[in-house]
Amino acid sequence: MKKALILDLDNTLFSTTSIGDKLFADLYYLLEINGNEFEGNLEDIKTDINRKPFSVVAKQYSMSQLLYNESLQLLVNLTYNEPIEPFPDYNEVNKIACDKFLVTSGFPKLQNSKVRQLGIENDFKEIYIVDTVMTNDTKKKIFESILHDFNYDVSEVLVIGDDPESEIAAAKELGIDAIVYDKLNAFKDYFATPKISDFSQLQNYL
Repeated sequence: MKKALILDLDNTLFSTTSIGDKLFADLYYLLEINGNEFEGNLEDIKTDINRKPFSVVAKQYSMSQLLYNESLQLLVNLTYNEPIEPFPDYNEVNKIACDKFLVTSGFPKLQNSKVRQLGIENDFKEIYIVDTVMTNDTKKKIFESILHDFNYDVSEVLVIGDDPESEIAAAKELGIDAIVYDKLNAFKDYFATPKISDFSQLQNYL
């Protein structure tokens, strides 16, 4: 029986695309007027900004240092102050009687504002925000800290997230069971770990 769940935030508890156009409007405009400062397609970049940490996206599309710095100036103090709707099946998570931790990567002010607007602050034992720009922290380090600080064996923890290359990879490196939450059917050909599309399916892995 699992004693703890570790959940990701973006595209795991809610759809980031539901707020992306409004949230990143200024950033999208900055990228649009500086189209010679990165490689690749702007629409692809917009999609990835809603799925991955900005530092990863900037590297992926060979963004110039100048554009990267200007983008950071926009993002570091960005917040979202309108209501956000979680995925409808999120209520299933609260029905599970075990410790729950939220571990997300991104800009702290922005990620904190998302949590606040979702109204989920009290659903978790602890909330961790991994600032991949200003620190060298990683989700793997946070997972290790949770195991140590709360005295869990790896067999007692389950990680749920939408990104096989982030929280799922970190969990697998530590020997923690992991599940890809593929609400948006983005990983049709991914079979390295179990996948679910609804939190009601978690009961099969506890």
